[in-house]
Amino acid sequence: MTNNSKVQGLSELKRILIIGSGGRENAIAWALSKNKSIEQIYVCPGNGGTSNFQKCICLKTKDEETIISECQKLKINLVIIGPEIPLAEGLANKMREAGITVFGPCKEGAQLEASKDWAKTLMIENNIPTAKYWTTHSKEEALGILDRFKQPLVIKADGLAAGKGVTVCETIEQSRNAIQEVFSGKFGSAGNKVILEERIEGPEVSIFALCDGEKLIVLPPAQDHKRLLEGDEGPNTGGMGAYAPAPLVNQKDLQELTELILIPTLEGLKKKKIKYIGVIYAGLMLTASGPKVIEFNCRFGDPECQALMPLMGEEFASVLFSCAQGDLGKAPKLTFKDLCSACIVAAAKGYPEKPQKGDQIHITSESNSSIQLFHAGTTISQFDNIITSGGRVLSVVAQGENFDKAFELGYDTLKQINFDGMHFRKDIGYQVRNIST
Repeated sequence: MTNNSKVQGLSELKRILIIGSGGRENAIAWALSKNKSIEQIYVCPGNGGTSNFQKCICLKTKDEETIISECQKLKINLVIIGPEIPLAEGLANKMREAGITVFGPCKEGAQLEASKDWAKTLMIENNIPTAKYWTTHSKEEALGILDRFKQPLVIKADGLAAGKGVTVCETIEQSRNAIQEVFSGKFGSAGNKVILEERIEGPEVSIFALCDGEKLIVLPPAQDHKRLLEGDEGPNTGGMGAYAPAPLVNQKDLQELTELILIPTLEGLKKKKIKYIGVIYAGLMLTASGPKVIEFNCRFGDPECQALMPLMGEEFASVLFSCAQGDLGKAPKLTFKDLCSACIVAAAKGYPEKPQKGDQIHITSESNSSIQLFHAGTTISQFDNIITSGGRVLSVVAQGENFDKAFELGYDTLKQINFDGMHFRKDIGYQVRNIST
């Protein structure tokens, strides 16, 4: 196997391995299965819905050396690493050293998400707009800054915390409590450093770029819903739903954001001698004084990915392959379907703190050209039943000519799914739907 793009042409993309077990990986597998030239898609470890899609099977192993060995034995042409943790731990580095073609940044590039302090420094060095912040190493230091600032602050664990390490505080007392929580070990070593950030106001939007280390392609913008409850109330979660393309950002805006944020980010990584191959995901807030980066991620967002995948043209697999080989120039033009895509997450009882697991899932709906059911926290029991195994259990995704139709279809489909304690937000997409909130 080789990373030499002159040797390995796009026509050779036959066998793909996707690392991960969530809704994001399930959606990517579904999208890639649409490419007629692909013969087999392995998902490691996959979930209870992996084999629902043609060409897709689970590869049940978690050991890195075994995964690399399986890639070589199965003659995998392309590996896509879905989640942030294996990227931050350097799985892409080890695979590339073994001669495997990988879509996903190296350990050094994954610091974009794995350390908020590192990402903030990159932004400052490259004039990328972001909120004012302080990096603190102790509870006393953080509380001292809070006392001097005399305003509620956003409190962020520096490291990876499964999307739950950020507290947007309404009062100074909430900020004080959040600081004490993080430094008391709530997020483990992710909270060894804590970022204090000024609060900024405005709608949020997510933009994604596929990068080959030198160039990038920008996908349609999406909008996530982080809070657990209707009206954007309750604790932060990994994401309760999303929609794309987000009309907050038109094509002209997207080009401006590319030049203001995405290109400088890629250039900043190159200055650090990092060949960044994979997704740059910028979570933005559109403030009165202009767009500002809230955070970067080094992979597709979840659940934004589930909303985006049905919009991808059949060239998507070839574009990822070209990125992984460091040569976007040979990729076909990536096209997007002119539809509105809606994603609603069905979560388990107790999510996000202590999700209930082991409940049987009853599904009477069937996927079609306008509806997709992406599994996340599911597994197959010894009796061949689909049961819950995580907090975010399923993503129901639907497309329509407008968002009202897409969400109506999605919510109607949810009525055909049931498991004990199942809950979901009924106002996903309120920004683009004709509903009262």
